[in-house]
Amino acid sequence: MTTTITESAHSTAPVAPARRLDLDGIAPAFVRAVTALDEAAEAEADRAGIEKGLRELVRLRASQLNGCSYCVDLHSRDAAASGESVQRLYAVAIWPESNFFTARERAAFALVDAVTRLSETHVPDDVWHVASGAFSDDELAALLALVVSVNAWNELAVSTRGWRPKLRI
Repeated sequence: MTTTITESAHSTAPVAPARRLDLDGIAPAFVRAVTALDEAAEAEADRAGIEKGLRELVRLRASQLNGCSYCVDLHSRDAAASGESVQRLYAVAIWPESNFFTARERAAFALVDAVTRLSETHVPDDVWHVASGAFSDDELAALLALVVSVNAWNELAVSTRGWRPKLRI
């Protein structure tokens, strides 16, 4: 097998994988439906009183687990805009080892991890029990809606390479 390298290993130019499918152009009704799902999840979070910062941290964590560069960029910026510190944003990736998060936030992250890794975890009872101790049923439903919604976006973005973040200098 022959491998051809077209860029210098020392190049500083960002390289992104090629877009596989223009989902916006090919399946706009489906993209609108996923957008509606996201808007419904946001409305549930509003109704349940989930803080904007926590919403974005939840979305950021799921996006990290799924390897969605567009969503990691988007939700990092949105979390910062909602008042989250850069230090806490960096620590989301290693939240179990960090002392920067409250018990409530840690319960949310454990739920995000379990739901996002559903095929591996099947959302263990202990994770659900801790989350249900930290959140009301309305809040749990809203968190679950946020996680399902962001996972849908992550699956589409990672599968199609359809959306890429822009480097901001």
